[in-house]
Amino acid sequence: MEKRKFDINSLIGILLIGGILAWMTYNQPSQEELEAEKQKQEQAVQEAEESSNQQEETKDITPEIVNSASATDSVALQGLQNRLGSFAYSGTLPSATDATTVIENDVLRLTVSNKGGSIVEAKLKNETQYLGQPVYLIKDGNSDFNLQFNAENRALNTKDLYFEPTLTQNGDNNVLSMKLKTAPNAYLEYRYELKPGDHMLDFSVRTQGLDRIMDTSQPMYLNWDFKGYRQAKSITYENRYTRLTYEHENGDDHSKLSPAGEDEEIEKDVNWMNYRTHFFSSMLLTDTPFKEVKLTSEDLVKDETIDTIFTKRYGAQMLLEPKAGGLSYDMNMYYGPTDYQIFKQYDRNLDEAMPLGWGIFGIINKYLIIPVFGLLSSWFPAGIAIILLTILFKLLLSPVQYKQYVSQAKMKVLKPELDAIKKKHEGNQMKIQQETLKLQNIAGASPLKGCLPALMQIPVFYALFTFFPTAFDLRQKSFLWADDLSSYDVVAELPFNIPFYGDHVSLFPILASIAIFIYMMMSTGQQMQQQQQPGMPNMKFIMYLSPLFMLVFFNNYASGLSVYYLTSNLITIGIMLVIKKFIIDEDKIHAKIQENKKKPKKQNRFQRKMSEMMEQAEAQKKAQQKRK
Repeated sequence: MEKRKFDINSLIGILLIGGILAWMTYNQPSQEELEAEKQKQEQAVQEAEESSNQQEETKDITPEIVNSASATDSVALQGLQNRLGSFAYSGTLPSATDATTVIENDVLRLTVSNKGGSIVEAKLKNETQYLGQPVYLIKDGNSDFNLQFNAENRALNTKDLYFEPTLTQNGDNNVLSMKLKTAPNAYLEYRYELKPGDHMLDFSVRTQGLDRIMDTSQPMYLNWDFKGYRQAKSITYENRYTRLTYEHENGDDHSKLSPAGEDEEIEKDVNWMNYRTHFFSSMLLTDTPFKEVKLTSEDLVKDETIDTIFTKRYGAQMLLEPKAGGLSYDMNMYYGPTDYQIFKQYDRNLDEAMPLGWGIFGIINKYLIIPVFGLLSSWFPAGIAIILLTILFKLLLSPVQYKQYVSQAKMKVLKPELDAIKKKHEGNQMKIQQETLKLQNIAGASPLKGCLPALMQIPVFYALFTFFPTAFDLRQKSFLWADDLSSYDVVAELPFNIPFYGDHVSLFPILASIAIFIYMMMSTGQQMQQQQQPGMPNMKFIMYLSPLFMLVFFNNYASGLSVYYLTSNLITIGIMLVIKKFIIDEDKIHAKIQENKKKPKKQNRFQRKMSEMMEQAEAQKKAQQKRK
């Protein structure tokens, strides 16, 4: 799915376009032919004036076009007729220019061109990018929307043809009808309807009176090519969350193309596709699923240290199925924020286009973290909302963390006895493990009991990790020295670029790294004092690796995520100190363990099995030593 492939279709397309241009150049009439035709036309006009009482009104479209044009343009019009057939009619209308029409509401401004009838500019009125300029999702030719069809033995593309615009009102909605005509009552129509305050617009493609002109037996494709503009300060961070996602198989499956390199897929029954550029989405949705769609994606950022304009190139070739009466597709277009709260309003599974995590992680985000953070951010600034959210979840998980700390305290109390076991059976690792497990079972203490509470917290922590990079509410929200919580904070610019680190220094990751280091010193210090068990992870290595990872890789991440980690670890350190100083009494724990030793304690099935396996292994070892 992520393999790089040579695009043979692009090569074929280039060759075809080159052939067409060469053919058009070769068949262009000479100056002598134009002059001769001009004389014939002038003579025809003179004869027509002399016999005006015998002239009849023509009903044929092509003569009407020629007679309405100047004599000099008639040959060019004839060439247009040869290339476009009945669709040459649109080339003679007053709209046959590159003029545009604007359709807008209070959040979205769309500019539609007569040539091609498609959107050539999509501006989000209430959003700005990292340089303070307006956010344009479509501008300067980065989007190519085209209907490819056959008519009168010709292959035509709407992007080369001229539509006639009509702007009207439907209640409070603005409606723009773009018609590609072959006659006054025969046309292909693109219809746009935009509601107040909505980033989603109704879009339909239909035909009228073209049954005898359009060849519906040939494949008909709707093509949409798009290049995503860079909108954020960190190109690395933005590009990581820029991706093509789509819904297919009648809404039962949601997939995405690779975020790196080139990728291509052919899917059946596609309902929608989202050209996501991290915090903004350009989407096409259809009420009638596209029978087959070829989807492509290409990463345009080859070197993240070089300033760039575009992040990804997306493409979709959608196979349309005309009906008996012609072509009729009701669709929608969306140009706006990649925001969960907005997506949920449409009830079309659009939230699946967001990287909120799979399984339980996505559920926690959708039904717990996002609603709680939305409520907090409506009352408090974004930075304070992050801190309050972290405190809230830390308090909710504090009972689980308490069990983890109690288990660690028990292991600390048992350390002298564990050391005695190691000294007594020095050199016999099997016996040490056997006696250690026996003591831990009697005392009701085990490293596993300390790990299980930590594992129970992972779903919440990972859900929070996936939430902050996708939270639109953090975009361009400041906190302390960070001017945008959705991007990295900068306290110093570097005159050079450090691989993986960047060309700047962010303070929040540094503070978060220090907090993580202190926490790990407190939580793993006792374990590091013990002799390293074979097969167990090197805790000292992990203690230094985690803060280093945070320091390096989070330097280009959203500062909001670093604020969360900083707050989380500071709260954890505080909880540990409170539990250690005021809640856990090691003397009482020691007395309880000694009391438990006097009571016979049954082993569970797992413990019995482990003891039997270790005893068998010990017996085998002794038997081997006797043979020697």
